[in-house]
Amino acid sequence: MIYDANGALLSTEIPGLSAPRRGKVRDVYDLGDSLLFVATDRISAFDCVMPNGIPDKGKVLTQMSLFWFDLLSWMPNHLLASDVKDFPESLQGVAKDLAGRSLIVKKAKTLPIECIVRGYLIGSGWASYKKTGQVCGITLPPGYHQAAKLEKPLFTPSTKADEGHDENISFEQTCEIIGKEKAAKISDYAVRIYQDAAAHAEKCGIILADTKFEFGELDGEIILIDEVLTPDSSRFWPKADYRLDCSPPSLDKQFVRDYLESLDWDKTPPAPELPQEIVEKTRTKYIEALKALSGKSL
Repeated sequence: MIYDANGALLSTEIPGLSAPRRGKVRDVYDLGDSLLFVATDRISAFDCVMPNGIPDKGKVLTQMSLFWFDLLSWMPNHLLASDVKDFPESLQGVAKDLAGRSLIVKKAKTLPIECIVRGYLIGSGWASYKKTGQVCGITLPPGYHQAAKLEKPLFTPSTKADEGHDENISFEQTCEIIGKEKAAKISDYAVRIYQDAAAHAEKCGIILADTKFEFGELDGEIILIDEVLTPDSSRFWPKADYRLDCSPPSLDKQFVRDYLESLDWDKTPPAPELPQEIVEKTRTKYIEALKALSGKSL
Protein backbone atom coordinates (compact mmCIF):
# COMPACT_ATOMS: atom_id res chain seq x y z
CA MET A 1 0.00 0.00 0.00
CA ILE A 2 1.32 3.43 -0.92
CA TYR A 3 0.25 6.47 1.11
CA ASP A 4 1.24 10.09 0.58
CA ALA A 5 2.58 12.46 3.25
CA ASN A 6 -0.96 13.29 4.42
CA GLY A 7 -1.93 9.65 4.80
CA ALA A 8 -3.98 9.49 1.61
CA LEU A 9 -4.01 6.02 0.05
CA LEU A 10 -2.63 6.40 -3.48
CA SER A 11 -2.13 2.81 -4.61
CA THR A 12 -2.74 -0.73 -3.44
CA GLU A 13 -1.03 -4.08 -3.84
CA ILE A 14 -2.46 -7.16 -2.18
CA PRO A 15 -0.17 -10.16 -1.59
CA GLY A 16 -1.36 -13.26 -3.38
CA LEU A 17 -3.54 -11.40 -5.88
CA SER A 18 -2.68 -10.40 -9.43
CA ALA A 19 -2.03 -6.72 -10.04
CA PRO A 20 -5.27 -4.75 -10.11
CA ARG A 21 -6.81 -2.82 -12.95
CA ARG A 22 -6.28 0.76 -11.87
CA GLY A 23 -8.89 3.33 -12.75
CA LYS A 24 -8.66 7.01 -11.91
CA VAL A 25 -9.79 6.28 -8.34
CA ARG A 26 -10.41 2.54 -7.91
CA ASP A 27 -8.11 -0.44 -7.89
CA VAL A 28 -10.11 -3.45 -9.06
CA TYR A 29 -9.00 -6.99 -8.24
CA ASP A 30 -10.33 -10.14 -9.89
CA LEU A 31 -11.35 -12.64 -7.21
CA GLY A 32 -12.55 -15.24 -9.70
CA ASP A 33 -16.30 -15.24 -9.30
CA SER A 34 -16.42 -11.63 -8.05
CA LEU A 35 -14.43 -8.40 -7.98
CA LEU A 36 -12.84 -6.43 -5.16
CA PHE A 37 -13.28 -2.67 -5.55
CA VAL A 38 -10.88 -0.56 -3.50
CA ALA A 39 -11.62 3.17 -3.50
CA THR A 40 -8.25 4.87 -3.06
CA ASP A 41 -7.83 8.52 -2.11
CA ARG A 42 -6.67 9.48 -5.58
CA ILE A 43 -8.47 12.43 -7.12
CA SER A 44 -8.73 13.24 -10.80
CA ALA A 45 -9.84 16.29 -12.71
CA PHE A 46 -10.00 16.90 -16.44
CA ASP A 47 -9.16 13.19 -16.82
CA CYS A 48 -5.80 13.62 -15.07
CA VAL A 49 -4.94 12.05 -11.71
CA MET A 50 -3.37 14.44 -9.23
CA PRO A 51 -0.02 13.38 -7.72
CA ASN A 52 -1.34 13.70 -4.16
CA GLY A 53 -4.63 12.51 -2.75
CA ILE A 54 -7.44 13.60 -0.44
CA PRO A 55 -7.24 11.70 2.89
CA ASP A 56 -10.33 9.52 3.55
CA LYS A 57 -11.85 10.37 0.16
CA GLY A 58 -12.17 6.70 -0.77
CA LYS A 59 -14.03 6.01 2.46
CA VAL A 60 -16.48 8.83 1.74
CA LEU A 61 -17.15 7.51 -1.77
CA THR A 62 -17.71 3.99 -0.45
CA GLN A 63 -19.96 5.00 2.44
CA MET A 64 -22.04 7.29 0.24
CA SER A 65 -22.47 4.60 -2.39
CA LEU A 66 -23.61 2.14 0.28
CA PHE A 67 -26.12 4.68 1.58
CA TRP A 68 -27.61 5.23 -1.87
CA PHE A 69 -27.63 1.52 -2.76
CA ASP A 70 -29.78 1.00 0.34
CA LEU A 71 -32.05 3.99 -0.28
CA LEU A 72 -32.53 3.03 -3.94
CA SER A 73 -33.15 -0.63 -3.17
CA TRP A 74 -35.68 -0.90 -6.02
CA MET A 75 -32.76 -0.75 -8.47
CA PRO A 76 -30.67 -3.95 -8.61
CA ASN A 77 -26.97 -3.31 -8.05
CA HIS A 78 -23.67 -5.16 -7.96
CA LEU A 79 -23.01 -5.17 -4.20
CA LEU A 80 -22.13 -8.45 -2.49
CA ALA A 81 -20.24 -7.43 0.67
CA SER A 82 -18.92 -4.26 2.28
CA ASP A 83 -17.73 -5.39 5.74
CA VAL A 84 -14.14 -6.66 5.69
CA LYS A 85 -15.14 -9.30 8.24
CA ASP A 86 -17.16 -10.90 5.45
CA PHE A 87 -14.29 -10.79 2.95
CA PRO A 88 -12.32 -13.94 1.99
CA GLU A 89 -9.54 -15.12 4.28
CA SER A 90 -7.00 -14.13 1.61
CA LEU A 91 -7.84 -10.45 2.24
CA GLN A 92 -7.74 -10.45 6.02
CA GLY A 93 -4.03 -9.59 6.07
CA VAL A 94 -4.83 -6.18 4.57
CA ALA A 95 -8.19 -5.74 6.30
CA LYS A 96 -7.07 -2.57 8.07
CA ASP A 97 -6.19 -0.92 4.75
CA LEU A 98 -9.40 -2.10 3.08
CA ALA A 99 -11.81 -1.26 5.91
CA GLY A 100 -14.42 1.30 4.97
CA ARG A 101 -13.20 1.78 1.43
CA SER A 102 -13.76 -1.59 -0.24
CA LEU A 103 -16.61 -3.58 -1.76
CA ILE A 104 -16.89 -7.08 -3.11
CA VAL A 105 -19.17 -6.90 -6.12
CA LYS A 106 -20.72 -9.08 -8.78
CA LYS A 107 -19.01 -9.43 -12.12
CA ALA A 108 -21.12 -7.65 -14.70
CA LYS A 109 -20.53 -6.70 -18.32
CA THR A 110 -20.12 -2.92 -18.22
CA LEU A 111 -22.23 -0.98 -20.70
CA PRO A 112 -19.83 1.47 -22.43
CA ILE A 113 -21.95 4.54 -21.68
CA GLU A 114 -21.62 7.21 -18.98
CA CYS A 115 -25.22 7.88 -17.96
CA ILE A 116 -25.32 11.57 -17.08
CA VAL A 117 -28.52 13.15 -15.79
CA ARG A 118 -28.75 16.93 -15.57
CA GLY A 119 -31.34 18.70 -13.47
CA TYR A 120 -29.66 22.09 -13.74
CA LEU A 121 -27.81 23.87 -16.53
CA ILE A 122 -24.16 23.97 -15.51
CA GLY A 123 -20.72 22.78 -16.63
CA SER A 124 -20.38 21.46 -20.16
CA GLY A 125 -24.17 21.55 -20.54
CA TRP A 126 -24.21 25.30 -19.95
CA ALA A 127 -21.25 25.80 -22.29
CA SER A 128 -23.03 23.86 -25.04
CA TYR A 129 -26.33 25.69 -24.49
CA LYS A 130 -24.64 29.09 -24.79
CA LYS A 131 -23.13 28.11 -28.15
CA THR A 132 -25.90 26.09 -29.75
CA GLY A 133 -29.05 26.23 -27.63
CA GLN A 134 -28.69 22.48 -27.22
CA VAL A 135 -27.34 19.96 -24.72
CA CYS A 136 -26.23 16.66 -26.25
CA GLY A 137 -28.49 17.21 -29.24
CA ILE A 138 -31.50 18.21 -27.12
CA THR A 139 -32.83 21.66 -28.03
CA LEU A 140 -33.78 23.78 -25.03
CA PRO A 141 -35.94 26.93 -24.90
CA PRO A 142 -34.11 30.26 -24.98
CA GLY A 143 -33.64 32.35 -21.85
CA TYR A 144 -31.98 29.92 -19.46
CA HIS A 145 -29.39 31.33 -17.06
CA GLN A 146 -26.29 29.55 -15.81
CA ALA A 147 -27.18 27.14 -12.96
CA ALA A 148 -30.91 27.40 -13.74
CA LYS A 149 -33.17 24.45 -12.99
CA LEU A 150 -34.32 22.63 -16.12
CA GLU A 151 -37.99 21.99 -16.82
CA LYS A 152 -37.29 18.28 -16.47
CA PRO A 153 -34.13 16.21 -15.92
CA LEU A 154 -32.20 15.45 -19.09
CA PHE A 155 -30.48 12.16 -19.90
CA THR A 156 -27.29 13.28 -21.62
CA PRO A 157 -25.01 10.27 -22.16
CA SER A 158 -21.34 10.24 -23.05
CA THR A 159 -18.84 7.68 -24.20
CA LYS A 160 -16.84 5.90 -21.51
CA ALA A 161 -13.16 6.32 -22.33
CA ASP A 162 -10.52 4.23 -20.54
CA GLU A 163 -8.00 6.88 -21.53
CA GLY A 164 -8.43 10.47 -22.62
CA HIS A 165 -11.69 12.40 -22.51
CA ASP A 166 -15.25 11.12 -22.55
CA GLU A 167 -17.32 12.54 -25.39
CA ASN A 168 -20.92 13.74 -25.11
CA ILE A 169 -23.22 11.86 -27.46
CA SER A 170 -26.90 11.94 -28.39
CA PHE A 171 -29.50 9.38 -27.37
CA GLU A 172 -29.57 8.21 -31.00
CA GLN A 173 -25.84 7.53 -30.87
CA THR A 174 -26.36 5.63 -27.61
CA CYS A 175 -28.89 3.44 -29.40
CA GLU A 176 -26.33 2.74 -32.12
CA ILE A 177 -23.75 1.67 -29.52
CA ILE A 178 -25.84 -0.56 -27.22
CA GLY A 179 -29.18 -0.96 -29.01
CA LYS A 180 -32.51 0.84 -28.63
CA GLU A 181 -33.95 -1.40 -25.90
CA LYS A 182 -30.94 -1.10 -23.57
CA ALA A 183 -30.59 2.61 -24.27
CA ALA A 184 -34.23 3.19 -23.33
CA LYS A 185 -33.85 1.15 -20.15
CA ILE A 186 -30.73 2.90 -18.87
CA SER A 187 -32.25 6.28 -19.72
CA ASP A 188 -35.39 5.47 -17.72
CA TYR A 189 -33.39 4.01 -14.82
CA ALA A 190 -30.95 6.93 -14.70
CA VAL A 191 -33.66 9.59 -14.68
CA ARG A 192 -35.71 7.75 -12.03
CA ILE A 193 -32.65 7.31 -9.80
CA TYR A 194 -31.82 10.99 -10.20
CA GLN A 195 -35.36 12.04 -9.31
CA ASP A 196 -35.45 9.84 -6.20
CA ALA A 197 -32.02 11.05 -5.09
CA ALA A 198 -32.83 14.70 -5.80
CA ALA A 199 -36.00 14.44 -3.72
CA HIS A 200 -34.01 13.02 -0.80
CA ALA A 201 -31.28 15.65 -1.18
CA GLU A 202 -33.91 18.41 -1.20
CA LYS A 203 -35.06 17.28 2.25
CA CYS A 204 -31.43 17.50 3.40
CA GLY A 205 -30.97 21.06 2.17
CA ILE A 206 -28.93 19.97 -0.84
CA ILE A 207 -29.57 20.48 -4.56
CA LEU A 208 -28.48 17.58 -6.75
CA ALA A 209 -27.54 19.53 -9.86
CA ASP A 210 -26.34 16.60 -11.96
CA THR A 211 -24.78 13.20 -11.63
CA LYS A 212 -23.57 10.24 -13.63
CA PHE A 213 -24.19 6.52 -13.34
CA GLU A 214 -22.83 3.33 -14.81
CA PHE A 215 -24.82 0.22 -15.59
CA GLY A 216 -23.85 -3.34 -16.35
CA GLU A 217 -25.49 -6.55 -17.55
CA LEU A 218 -25.67 -9.71 -15.47
CA ASP A 219 -27.71 -12.76 -16.40
CA GLY A 220 -29.77 -10.70 -18.84
CA GLU A 221 -30.56 -8.02 -16.25
CA ILE A 222 -29.34 -4.42 -16.19
CA ILE A 223 -27.87 -3.50 -12.80
CA LEU A 224 -26.35 -0.38 -11.25
CA ILE A 225 -22.57 -0.66 -10.88
CA ASP A 226 -19.51 1.31 -9.75
CA GLU A 227 -20.05 4.26 -7.39
CA VAL A 228 -23.33 6.12 -7.15
CA LEU A 229 -24.20 9.72 -6.21
CA THR A 230 -20.84 10.63 -4.66
CA PRO A 231 -19.00 13.97 -4.62
CA ASP A 232 -16.81 12.57 -7.41
CA SER A 233 -19.74 11.80 -9.70
CA SER A 234 -22.25 14.51 -8.74
CA ARG A 235 -22.69 18.22 -8.12
CA PHE A 236 -24.11 18.90 -4.66
CA TRP A 237 -25.12 22.53 -4.02
CA PRO A 238 -26.17 23.65 -0.53
CA LYS A 239 -29.59 25.28 -1.02
CA ALA A 240 -28.63 28.17 1.26
CA ASP A 241 -25.82 29.20 -1.12
CA TYR A 242 -27.59 28.57 -4.44
CA ARG A 243 -27.75 31.40 -6.95
CA LEU A 244 -27.94 31.91 -10.72
CA ASP A 245 -25.36 33.21 -13.19
CA CYS A 246 -22.41 31.48 -11.54
CA SER A 247 -21.12 28.07 -10.56
CA PRO A 248 -22.73 27.83 -7.09
CA PRO A 249 -20.66 26.79 -4.06
CA SER A 250 -20.64 23.01 -3.88
CA LEU A 251 -19.75 19.99 -1.74
CA ASP A 252 -17.96 18.02 -4.44
CA LYS A 253 -15.01 17.85 -6.81
CA GLN A 254 -15.91 21.12 -8.53
CA PHE A 255 -13.88 22.90 -5.83
CA VAL A 256 -10.72 21.19 -7.14
CA ARG A 257 -11.64 21.90 -10.77
CA ASP A 258 -12.13 25.58 -9.94
CA TYR A 259 -8.70 25.73 -8.32
CA LEU A 260 -7.06 24.03 -11.30
CA GLU A 261 -8.81 26.42 -13.70
CA SER A 262 -7.01 29.28 -11.93
CA LEU A 263 -3.61 27.83 -12.84
CA ASP A 264 -1.54 28.10 -15.98
CA TRP A 265 -1.97 24.37 -16.68
CA ASP A 266 -3.02 22.92 -20.04
CA LYS A 267 -4.99 20.03 -18.48
CA THR A 268 -2.60 17.39 -19.76
CA PRO A 269 -0.34 15.15 -17.64
CA PRO A 270 1.57 15.63 -15.48
CA ALA A 271 -1.02 17.20 -13.21
CA PRO A 272 0.11 19.73 -10.60
CA GLU A 273 0.29 18.83 -6.92
CA LEU A 274 -2.60 20.18 -4.88
CA PRO A 275 -1.64 22.65 -2.12
CA GLN A 276 -2.31 21.63 1.46
CA GLU A 277 -5.14 24.15 1.81
CA ILE A 278 -6.96 22.73 -1.22
CA VAL A 279 -6.47 19.17 0.09
CA GLU A 280 -7.89 20.05 3.50
CA LYS A 281 -10.85 22.03 2.16
CA THR A 282 -11.71 19.29 -0.34
CA ARG A 283 -11.65 16.66 2.40
CA THR A 284 -13.95 18.83 4.52
CA LYS A 285 -16.41 19.29 1.64
CA TYR A 286 -16.58 15.54 0.96
CA ILE A 287 -17.21 14.73 4.60
CA GLU A 288 -19.84 17.50 4.80
CA ALA A 289 -21.62 15.97 1.80
CA LEU A 290 -21.64 12.55 3.45
CA LYS A 291 -23.01 13.98 6.69
CA ALA A 292 -25.65 16.15 5.01
CA LEU A 293 -27.03 13.44 2.74
CA SER A 294 -26.66 10.26 4.81
CA GLY A 295 -26.55 11.59 8.38
CA LYS A 296 -23.35 9.60 8.84
CA SER A 297 -19.72 10.57 9.37
CA LEU A 298 -16.50 8.63 9.05
